[in-house]
Amino acid sequence: MDFGLALRAPRNDATGSGKTERDALQPPSKSILFVIACGAALLLMPMSGADAQPLALTASQSDAVGAYNDAVRRFETILSERQAQIDSKQQLPHLPGQALYLARVAMMSAYKDLTDAMPSRIGRPNKFGIPPAYFDADTEPLIDAYLKLFRIMEAPPGDAQSSATPFKDVFDLATAIARAKGLDAADAEVAGRIGLGIFFAETNGRQNVGNARSDTYKGSFQTGIAEDRSGQRQWAAIKPAIAAFDPALIARDAAEEARAGGLDHRFNHWTAVRDGLMSAHAALFPQIPAIAKLLPNPIDQMKLFELIQIVPTPTRAALNSGALQSYRISNPTIMGYLRNNSIFAFGHADRAKTSATYREILDAMWLFNDKFEKALTEFDEIKARRSNER
Repeated sequence: MDFGLALRAPRNDATGSGKTERDALQPPSKSILFVIACGAALLLMPMSGADAQPLALTASQSDAVGAYNDAVRRFETILSERQAQIDSKQQLPHLPGQALYLARVAMMSAYKDLTDAMPSRIGRPNKFGIPPAYFDADTEPLIDAYLKLFRIMEAPPGDAQSSATPFKDVFDLATAIARAKGLDAADAEVAGRIGLGIFFAETNGRQNVGNARSDTYKGSFQTGIAEDRSGQRQWAAIKPAIAAFDPALIARDAAEEARAGGLDHRFNHWTAVRDGLMSAHAALFPQIPAIAKLLPNPIDQMKLFELIQIVPTPTRAALNSGALQSYRISNPTIMGYLRNNSIFAFGHADRAKTSATYREILDAMWLFNDKFEKALTEFDEIKARRSNER
């Protein structure tokens, strides 16, 4: 790695030396010109071999460089191996995405350790919006290959039932549920926006997907069987209230139920979203006005509801504490769940954390930011279409 020596201009003299602005504008003396010429000549002289060498690394810096290079090679190896298996139609290992995920985390962790040891290695911004201290933009093609493999490995099953309007479905269902929970139109729209955020956080906006890292969680909202069944029961209870103000949505629901028949509800986009919202999020919709005051940033609101998906019990406790952002988690199991979802997962410094406040957790969810930005874009487009239809 090349190291540059920065030449900084001195601060303006504020010592009261007696010099005036006019004095500063006088032409330099011959002696000063001679010194400047000599300095310029020295700068233009070729450097000796010893002088041209990069600054010596400490042992810890050298270890960090080696660890990062090894992590990149391991990531490249598992990417190539999995791609070759797919190309040759070999049987993939159980949970084929887990090794890829761990290798990607290891690469980013090693890079964070490297930039902690050598801040000069922090490079240019990257197209994924990952903080440059955690990710070398030169490895963007590896993440492109990673995402491509996951799209293949998590393709919906052949009998999955997709929707022609997947984003509108999420918005309509979340909004209707929120209205049935007593929210006014404006706050119900916030629920619709949050629903879109969850959809992007869980599947990057892809419907009916599988899960290459889990046998449990499937579909558009990545729910388990028990969660889906709980959502079905809760939907049955709230459906009459929705029918009173939105019979068209209930008619759509009946059509999707008939279409699904005996299919796993998680692989019909409409029923998967409906049941996922009801099982995990609907009970908190009445708190949206208060949450919006505590967290005025829409992305923070989405992050909070995604935490309901990841660590529901402590997140509800934090909401009920009256001090959401300062509420602290220190349970090692909960911290492990966060790390398993790319929160405090990268580098020794992050992984050494034994506790965190909810404000710290929200700030550490930067890997979700790009997904939530996409959700905001879809939300704005849905609202614009509705305005044009009026």
